Amino acid sequence: MAFSQVNPADVTIARDSFGVPHIMGKTDADAAYGLAWAHAEDNFKDIQYVLLTGKGMLGRAIGKKGAEADYVAALLRCREIVEEKYNTLSPDFLKVMNGYVAGMNAYAKKHPEEVLLKKAFPATTRDYLAAVTFSLCIISGIDRQLPDLLAGKMTTLDGFQPGGSNGFAIHPSRTTTGEAFLAINSHQPLEGPVAWYEAHIQSDEGWNIIGGLFPGGLSAFIGVNENLGWTHTVNFMDKIDVFQLKMNADQTAYEFDGNWIPLEKKKVKLSVKGIPVKISKPLYWSRYGATIKNKNGFYSIRLTANQDIKAIEQWWRMNKAKNFTEFYSALGIQGLPMFNVIYADRYDTIFYLSGGKMPLRNKDPKYHWQDVVPGNSSSTLWKSYHTLNDLPQLINPPMGYVYNTNHSPFLATDSTGNLDPRNYDITSGYETYHNNRSARFYALISASGKIDYERFREIKYDDTLPSKLQYPISIDSLWMMKAADHGDIADILGTFQQWNRAADTSSNGAASFLLLYHYVQANNKIWKTDRLTIQQLEETLRFIRRYELQHFGKTGITLGELQKHIRGDKVYPSWGLPDVLTAMHSDSLPDGRYKVRAGESYIELVRFPKGSLPVIESINCYGASANPSSKHYTDQMDLFIQKKTRRMSLRKEDVLAQAEKIYHPE
Repeated sequence: MAFSQVNPADVTIARDSFGVPHIMGKTDADAAYGLAWAHAEDNFKDIQYVLLTGKGMLGRAIGKKGAEADYVAALLRCREIVEEKYNTLSPDFLKVMNGYVAGMNAYAKKHPEEVLLKKAFPATTRDYLAAVTFSLCIISGIDRQLPDLLAGKMTTLDGFQPGGSNGFAIHPSRTTTGEAFLAINSHQPLEGPVAWYEAHIQSDEGWNIIGGLFPGGLSAFIGVNENLGWTHTVNFMDKIDVFQLKMNADQTAYEFDGNWIPLEKKKVKLSVKGIPVKISKPLYWSRYGATIKNKNGFYSIRLTANQDIKAIEQWWRMNKAKNFTEFYSALGIQGLPMFNVIYADRYDTIFYLSGGKMPLRNKDPKYHWQDVVPGNSSSTLWKSYHTLNDLPQLINPPMGYVYNTNHSPFLATDSTGNLDPRNYDITSGYETYHNNRSARFYALISASGKIDYERFREIKYDDTLPSKLQYPISIDSLWMMKAADHGDIADILGTFQQWNRAADTSSNGAASFLLLYHYVQANNKIWKTDRLTIQQLEETLRFIRRYELQHFGKTGITLGELQKHIRGDKVYPSWGLPDVLTAMHSDSLPDGRYKVRAGESYIELVRFPKGSLPVIESINCYGASANPSSKHYTDQMDLFIQKKTRRMSLRKEDVLAQAEKIYHPE
């Protein structure tokens, strides 16, 4: 069982006027205890959903979907890697983790009516780490790779992704005020287990950071401390390998280096809510890792996310870094299986890294690592990794900026400072492309000389697609069609051809584009093309016209009429489209409107003045609480939709002077 010497009287939680928790403790363990308590007050349900995967009990709580997660966690041996690697964690971090888990347990004991499953508590630090390991496997893409593989299909996860995040850092030499600027702008689901939660964590042991974390996070994953800040974007290099095993006649052993090795097999019993008996499922394991059987044979999956358990310790050490040297040392732990890092500090350093725990693979060209690889030889069984110095990274490039929007690490600044992909491991499958956000950012920053803070904000909140669209399916023919030749859809065609490509709420073209985007996305499963024909465009435009007439009684609707930012009884017209800098991803509702589900969510904008603490502004898409009865459930929505932010302070005296509520977690 997890234990802690935390005295709740040594933990103070100060809630500001928007309900954001500012947690203060004598020790880091105290602060972690307080973070667990405060976050549980705001969203204990999602914290439990995360924790239950580490205990193999999510199916008991939510049913079939939860049981599927329990199966994958068992298949990937998330618990076993924790047991194997537990002693590699540092003693000082173990104290912090013990404090966090003790805070969760204390909240559960104090609020039994909120506990989803009584047997889930008290939780242990091993339960917690198993849940973290599973979460990192999911973020690494196993949730997309595994279902297709079970169905007998091979999915390549690399390549253009319309979703993602933004991060950019501007060097003081490129700003009019001589300050570094940092945009922390992750795009995530707006609700659920991977939605951002803002917290200020502070201890007398030197932990002082404002940033974002997911349910179950014991430190900030992105944020700003007294000296530096960083953000992450997801990178899409090759993080998962699939190996085809050559089985013997009775399917009990696989060939490896000329020998037959028994395939490990055991069963996991899954509990499913509403089903009185447990479901038994087979689990296979080879030297490569988790193994599944489909109609084509046996395949093993190897990924770095379940090879290590130091990710959460690495984030905590990044939180506490006082300068770039300490921050880079924390990155050297290489516990995170992925993520770009965009960094700035008060000491005139900006930095970009395409990070991850990248395997040292066999470079023999006969092995196609982004496809299925033979699983019969030690020549394909990687066991070691690239060092941090091997990975694509830039520090203080000459043009004074670095950025990433989930695009190529070799397009991270101006052409005078970009990295050469030929200098990096070809088997890593690094991205080589621009997306719409990166192309638009590059156009904006290239057209600017030194920028002031207002221009920095304008670029961050830009909502326009680039002049040349970067989507994987081309619709270029749309702008060559003549309205006179397409009378029944001339109005819709005209809307497109007059559109300035901006995704503001008053735009008719943006509304039509959103409908086009979803229609093409759904129908390209049949079309299977990278360029729409005139006939396909005609079909799409006729659909848009029918849709607008059916649901709105007119054509030429605006994006604000179509797309809404909704929570509880609050409904706002929403800007944003997939892959503009102010990205929004939405799903259709029965009444024809679209509700935003992901995209712009937690935003933190930072200036680093010389000789003083960072100046921080932030906003969350909804509010600090996931409880519908709380006034903080929706109280940031109005500012968010107006593209406004709130000022935040790292100073304890400011926090306490302005707090609406101050209390201890007991």
